[in-house]
Amino acid sequence: MRSPATARQLLRYLPVLPAVLLLLVFLAGPVLWAFHASLTDAGLTGRSARNPSWVGLENYQRLLADPVFPLSVLLTVVFVAGSAVLGQNLLGLALAVLMRRARPLVSAVVGTTVVAAWVLPEIVAAFAAYAYFSGDGTLNQLLGGLGLVRQDWLYAFPMVAVMLANVWRGTAFSMLVYRAALNEVPAEVTEAAQMDGAHGWQRFAFITLPMIRGSITTNLMLITLQTLAVFTLVWVMTAGGPANASTTLPVLAYQEAFKFGDIGYGTAVASVLILIGAAFGLAYVRLLREPRP
Repeated sequence: MRSPATARQLLRYLPVLPAVLLLLVFLAGPVLWAFHASLTDAGLTGRSARNPSWVGLENYQRLLADPVFPLSVLLTVVFVAGSAVLGQNLLGLALAVLMRRARPLVSAVVGTTVVAAWVLPEIVAAFAAYAYFSGDGTLNQLLGGLGLVRQDWLYAFPMVAVMLANVWRGTAFSMLVYRAALNEVPAEVTEAAQMDGAHGWQRFAFITLPMIRGSITTNLMLITLQTLAVFTLVWVMTAGGPANASTTLPVLAYQEAFKFGDIGYGTAVASVLILIGAAFGLAYVRLLREPRP
């Protein structure tokens, strides 16, 4: 017979039960299906589409022998580190700090401009970025007007163009997170540090940043996982080209599964991406649980 304390503990979890069930149905279900499909020769058409055969780890062995796969892993890491961890995170923090000190009108205009890119549908933002970086796009028109040399940015520097586009679109999220975190920093703490002789950068580095450490880690975790899953932006701008120079793991999974019709191999790529995301998530969760100094 359960004790009253145990019953009360179970009742506390009752409100979150529907959310847990939804996660199991709409998240855990597809993930388990992906891992199962990666162990088969499931195809988009033909016999393997109706009756896929069990092949075990054969698709993962193909991944290890595929020269495009390690390149895709490297490009994915570069894409996440450059456009999320460095680009969106640092730019979002800088904007939040500057907007806090700016006049209300300037802060409102900058905030609206930055958030406008974030609220656009991803496909619209992708076409806008393509129009900006394409050979006859806005960037080259501006360079030509200044008498500078034009470049085919999507051919010569595809990953740089895609990373800049992702920074443009996603910085608003980090900015909003950091604005909320900075507003929670007690003014009396920074004032006390100022009275003790700490300069502006010292107050920011040794007082403000440690106090918003949890928000920094949470933001890094969210934008890392979001950027790992970015597909539409890359596909519309470069389609993974030229010569796989911008083929991240989501693009590789799509190409293998839906362009070449090899669902089993494509889901093997997707399964690796899921594991990478889980590794990042666990690392960030561990950082969140570490006691503050």
